[in-house]
Amino acid sequence: MSQLRLLPSRLGAQVSRLLAPHGVQRFSCCSRSSGPPATFPSSRVGGSSSYMEEMYFAWLENPQSVHKSWDSFFRKASEEASYGLALARPLSVVPESRPAVLSQTKTSKLVEDHLAVQSLIRAYQIRGHHVAQLDPLGILDADLDSFVPSDLITTIDKLAFYDLREADLDKEFQLPTTTFIGGSENTLSLREIIRRLESTYCQHIGLEFMFINDVEQCQWIRQKFETPGVMQFSSEEKRTLLARLVRSMRFEDFLARKWSSEKRFGLEGCEVMIPALKTIIDKSSEMGIENVILGMPHRGRLNVLANVIRKDLEQIFCQFDPKLEAADEGSGDVRYHLGMYHERINRVTNRNVALSLVANPSHLEAVDPVVQGKTKAEQFYRGDAQGKKVMSILVHGDAAFAGQGVVYETFHLSDLPSYTTNGTVHIVVNNQVCYRRRGHNEMDEPMFTQPLMYKQIHRQVPVLKKYADKLIAEGTVTLQEFEEEIAKYDRICEEAYGRSKDKKILHIKHWLDSPWPGFFNVDGEPKSMACPATGVPEDVLTHIGEVASSVPLEDFEIHTGLSRILRGRVDMTRKRTVDWALAEYMAFGSLLKEGIHVRLSGQDVERGTFSHRHHVLHDQEVDRRTCVPMNHLWPDQAPYTVCNSSLSEYGVLGFELGYAMASPSALVLWEAQFGDFHNTAQCIIDQFISTGQAKWVRHNGIVLLLPHGMEGMGPEHSSARPERFLQMSNDDSDAYPAFTQDFEVRQLYDCNWIVVNCSTPASYFHVLRRQVLLPFRKPLIIFTPKSLLRHPEAKSSFDQMVSGTSFQRVIPEDGAAARAPGQVRRLIFCTGKVYYDLVKERSSRGLDEHVAITRLEQISPFPFDLIKREAEKYPGAELVWCQEEHKNMGYYDYISPRFMTILGRARPIWYVGRDPAAAPATGNRNTHLVSLKKFLDTAFNLQAFEGKTF
Repeated sequence: MSQLRLLPSRLGAQVSRLLAPHGVQRFSCCSRSSGPPATFPSSRVGGSSSYMEEMYFAWLENPQSVHKSWDSFFRKASEEASYGLALARPLSVVPESRPAVLSQTKTSKLVEDHLAVQSLIRAYQIRGHHVAQLDPLGILDADLDSFVPSDLITTIDKLAFYDLREADLDKEFQLPTTTFIGGSENTLSLREIIRRLESTYCQHIGLEFMFINDVEQCQWIRQKFETPGVMQFSSEEKRTLLARLVRSMRFEDFLARKWSSEKRFGLEGCEVMIPALKTIIDKSSEMGIENVILGMPHRGRLNVLANVIRKDLEQIFCQFDPKLEAADEGSGDVRYHLGMYHERINRVTNRNVALSLVANPSHLEAVDPVVQGKTKAEQFYRGDAQGKKVMSILVHGDAAFAGQGVVYETFHLSDLPSYTTNGTVHIVVNNQVCYRRRGHNEMDEPMFTQPLMYKQIHRQVPVLKKYADKLIAEGTVTLQEFEEEIAKYDRICEEAYGRSKDKKILHIKHWLDSPWPGFFNVDGEPKSMACPATGVPEDVLTHIGEVASSVPLEDFEIHTGLSRILRGRVDMTRKRTVDWALAEYMAFGSLLKEGIHVRLSGQDVERGTFSHRHHVLHDQEVDRRTCVPMNHLWPDQAPYTVCNSSLSEYGVLGFELGYAMASPSALVLWEAQFGDFHNTAQCIIDQFISTGQAKWVRHNGIVLLLPHGMEGMGPEHSSARPERFLQMSNDDSDAYPAFTQDFEVRQLYDCNWIVVNCSTPASYFHVLRRQVLLPFRKPLIIFTPKSLLRHPEAKSSFDQMVSGTSFQRVIPEDGAAARAPGQVRRLIFCTGKVYYDLVKERSSRGLDEHVAITRLEQISPFPFDLIKREAEKYPGAELVWCQEEHKNMGYYDYISPRFMTILGRARPIWYVGRDPAAAPATGNRNTHLVSLKKFLDTAFNLQAFEGKTF
């Protein structure tokens, strides 16, 4: 207060009466509805005396020259100074017409008291939640900090913190524009101010929001919670809440009675979450929302399915039948992991709303980015750029919300243009606010570790009884009405239970969270078991090549280095050839022409980690002016989205998986900066991508682009860990397949995902197009090249991409060895980049006629039929598998037993490659080259395996 007391001595007599308020009063310079208020410093943190003087003298000269809040305050302070009153009515004349008789000390005290009250209001807004009554068990002090802020008036003596006294409680004070506790009143007594602040911030709702930088958002929150009467419900609203609580609680009670020894992960202790969710959906529907996508853990999931999504109760109850047979192939999943999609009429708004609860594993919070991705896709397909039609709700447990890093990764996407969903409603089920009546699950005995807490929990009166008693006491409902509501829902459950006994077969497809209407037949099966050729007309290739080599916008200055790249594309197009980047461009562009939306996401994908892609051009003269030529191919093409993500794998891959769930008519790709970086997203790969169809009958066509190759770049930039993906592939290594006419497509349909390592741009082109043209959807894992991006031999002709051509699962030897197979002494099978090392070494040794090299472009599902054909073509040749990865990594452990099966164990398949190791690659360039030379020597030493047994 020192500044406040010094100011009057600096000014003339007239100014000294009133100047103190200028330096300390916080007032808005705009109305509540017009945006953030401009404020002046509090006396407790200092102020600007020159500004104070300027404002006061301006008011003296013309009261209309300052904002009305200043005018009002100066008038009130002037009247107080003249008459010694705590508050007086506004004057109709300017202050100069009043006599100035009050002492400087009394004026300063008046100002200080007003400032103190404003500081008090702000203290409750910032720290009121510290004393909110959030613990229903009354044992909060037992294990949490009981800190009580010193600036909250929890006892009368704390008024002294603000230099206020008990006698000030009945004085009236002007309310600042940063509070709404007054409602239509501009002044309140100090006693009433404290009462209303305690009612808002210190009861059973804790508000922590003053850290938000957006003043408009803070004002919105204050208005929603501080306005008097805002928490009062109408009789109809109370009756609706009671009915929803009845359903929430009686559902849990019904499950407990019928299946007391089964895990249910019930909602007991937090039954109010159901009416909360339903109210959110009601309000959202009222505001125009048509689609709500939910993600949540297992606790309370069955209740949400029953009473929010409105899943048929008999389908939930039959999940508890141990004799229920599964109609769908795959593992299925436990009942409290399953999802659901349902369209229904919202009874409050009478509008149609689609509700989707996304299936998820036990890995808490892993579903968060998946929900966001699905929400983003639904918004995209509806043209809902502002999130006015589609929204997401995420339910969290308090411990998982704080402890799981993917929560932060998901939040981190919230403001990125191609990832934002324009906001999410987060509900944290907090065990310090609610409680778990039965521990972690119904089979858990929580009193082993929390005896005092659970003694207290067992004493708790259920919330339904508490609320019912309250409404009955106030006459909102009668006891008879309440009992009838309970009996009505109990009868619904019993009838559904009776019907559930008739169900003998479980259809997981009835629990789909993302159905694709019209894509499959009525039984959920593909409409055909064939894939059309993936080539395209040459004029389409040429057109795409021309656009890829140009800048479609006028007066757009590109980088000189990029000009050289575009000239290279022009030259390749003219010569009817493509490198890796141009093949990708043609795959994407041709799909866009066919109406297929393409989305490519990841770290630095716009340019490409290896500066090869350049799908987004940047004007070198105009900041942030960009051009995406891919969106300038045809007037009526589908949109192309290419977006650099945040530095996240777990969150972003989960997001793209969710995006791919929304529609089968899209190609959604996620590219890792380096292939091995996918391991920080392993949860999404293991729990959703690899197993999603088996667990939830959920097809998904997401594509993972994983740069891979041993090039001496060190352990962390070499291997995409193909062995992990192959280990999780579900084809049987010991089952000799029947080679039917539709074997290739049937094999793809039966697998859980497709794993490829393309050695040519044409293969890459075809496998991307095949991914969309297949009559079903499977995840596609592509080990993409690094050095091959610019390798002079790694190019393909248009002839390999035009109409009538398709993806080759195996590329056989087509040189001298193929023309004289009887002379071939060794047949080397390989995949990916090592092929070019082998060809070069074979040529240098003059072994073109004696060593054949065959490439596996598709590794899983394993191309049994084509491998058999190749092996039989060279009956006198040794069979060798060559890989650049270490023996305990890569592909050998996957391909070896499958070779044995197809060959009837009559011929061995020898291993050539690097020795087993712990790290996937060396960081020493010389060591890399030495080990490369060593296995190449073995590969072409035709006596290397003489005398050895397999």
